Amino acid sequence: MQLKIVLAVLGIVGGSAIALAQTMQSNHGDGMDHATHGQDKPADAFGLTEPGQGAFAALSEVVRFLEADPETDWSQVDLTGLRAHLVDMDRLISDTVVLETELSDGLSALATGDIETLATLRRMVPAHAAQLARDDRWAVEVSVLENGMELRVTSDDPAVVARIKGLGFFGLMASQDHHREHHLMMARGNDVHAH
Repeated sequence: MQLKIVLAVLGIVGGSAIALAQTMQSNHGDGMDHATHGQDKPADAFGLTEPGQGAFAALSEVVRFLEADPETDWSQVDLTGLRAHLVDMDRLISDTVVLETELSDGLSALATGDIETLATLRRMVPAHAAQLARDDRWAVEVSVLENGMELRVTSDDPAVVARIKGLGFFGLMASQDHHREHHLMMARGNDVHAH
């Protein structure tokens, strides 16, 4: 009985996979490759703005900017460094384990993870804390711990304290809208986060 159920499921899955492959084949046609996609139309003619995965999209945007700027010094461009930073950003969001403690005047966040995540935290948290500290509405402290990092953000203003607690570790790391400018600086060879 169990064997019949497994075979039935495999038949459904297999049939679905074949149907999907046939649909993709008919949509893409024989011999279609990425080099020929959309050559007769500009990218924005399709109404799409996101060219795939987030890190790829960020790199694509920077490349378009650099190519459009006649002042770009291609001998200084470092897209490999920018890619490493984008990997760090993904690891920070996906792999970091955070224990947040609400304080009467703000938040303490203990961030940790595996060995690669720890290396990411040691590169990113101090650098981003420096950006956070540019906002004089709160005080920012970073401590390097044996198994991670502590980010402590506090304020005397109850409204700012509520904001700090609402943002939490990840919101604080994503705040202070400097990321696009920072990515362009990195791509031009001015690596603020050393890798």
